Amino acid sequence: MGEALAGRRRWIWAAAAVVVLALIVFGVVRAMGADAKEEPEAATTVAVDRGAVTAEVATTGTVQPAQTRSLSFAVEGTVESVSVRAGTTVTAGQVLAKVDDTDAAEAVDDAQDSLDDAEDALEEAQDNAGKASTTTTTCAANVPAAYTPPSSTPTPTPSPTGTTSPTTTRPTTAAPTTSPTRSAPASTPPKTTAPTRGGTPTGGAPAGGGSGTCSGNNSGGSNNSGGGMQQGGGGDAVLSAEQRVIQARTTLENAEDALAGTTIKAPIAGKILTVSGKVGSQVSAGNAFITLADIYDMQISAAFPEADSDRLALAQKAVVTLADRAGDEFKATVVQVDPVGTSDGTMVRYGVLLAFDTAPEGLLVGQSASVRVTTGAKEEVLRVPSTAVHDVSGDQGTVLKNGSRTKVVVGLRGDQYTEITSGLADGDEIVRSW
Repeated sequence: MGEALAGRRRWIWAAAAVVVLALIVFGVVRAMGADAKEEPEAATTVAVDRGAVTAEVATTGTVQPAQTRSLSFAVEGTVESVSVRAGTTVTAGQVLAKVDDTDAAEAVDDAQDSLDDAEDALEEAQDNAGKASTTTTTCAANVPAAYTPPSSTPTPTPSPTGTTSPTTTRPTTAAPTTSPTRSAPASTPPKTTAPTRGGTPTGGAPAGGGSGTCSGNNSGGSNNSGGGMQQGGGGDAVLSAEQRVIQARTTLENAEDALAGTTIKAPIAGKILTVSGKVGSQVSAGNAFITLADIYDMQISAAFPEADSDRLALAQKAVVTLADRAGDEFKATVVQVDPVGTSDGTMVRYGVLLAFDTAPEGLLVGQSASVRVTTGAKEEVLRVPSTAVHDVSGDQGTVLKNGSRTKVVVGLRGDQYTEITSGLADGDEIVRSW
């Protein structure tokens, strides 16, 4: 047994010696290789050429309807019928839901009766005003048409030469009597007495302004002023009646609108997104009951990081891919860029809306989409791979040409190529990446 134990120990020591020897050999080999120099890889070069340079920004978004309508009843009441549910496709003008319209119909009938009464009152007021106008015309006809009030200026005293002052012209159809004239000496022609300064003529039409009373005057007066007062009162009555008719018509229109508002109809063709009630439920006026989306005019809603937002603009072209249509690309156009960004606590993003140039059929509201917007593009310009340009500041950059750094002026920077406007020539060899 002692010999077996001694043999086992010899094997252990032999194994340990082998391990130590292997470590020594590995150290020697590594030390010898440390002094050897590795051959450097040859740098990959590329020739400067001409071609297209395109700049794009990319993000993800969702497909949304271009417009969504929240539909409600115009009156409160009990839901009488609901003809649709979420997901139903409807046409414009289709009836979607109704509430009990008994009270609204009665209100329309009452408003129509009030309008009829107001129109009858207006017609009566206009008839009375017409009669008053006829009475006034009759009174005016009693005044002599050719009567002209005499001048109140006194007639001057005749001159010694015998010339008389002009006499007042009297009407030819009125004034049956004249004021007596004073006789003058035989050598002096007779003169006509002038009217007094108070304006009452010594001859002519009577001071009453007419011959007798107004025929047919029902105003209670005995002169023309009575007819004028009746005409003014008639005008006020017509105006009040007209205002009553206008108010009654407005009430009727409001009642008819309320009756129409007991039924919800689809204003556009689309798909029902939500229905917030059922038959028998109570609804309030103005509260959204049905949400309708226009699925025939879909858009993509996306949000871009702040670093890309300054390159976005209206009418830029984009390419959209959908998760359920792998391999298909759809063209779109930027139609809106939000001027104010929103922050999620870590990054500020700016919302963008894109419209399909030709929308595919069967789009789903809310489905995901990948978006690439072309923010710049140039054709047949001097270009180099974007990985070859370093130390870019403004429009200045650096490339590695013939083993040395060369300054260049850059133009449009794309994902694959960068435009070079100065510093290189077509065919120059530069390092692709360094």
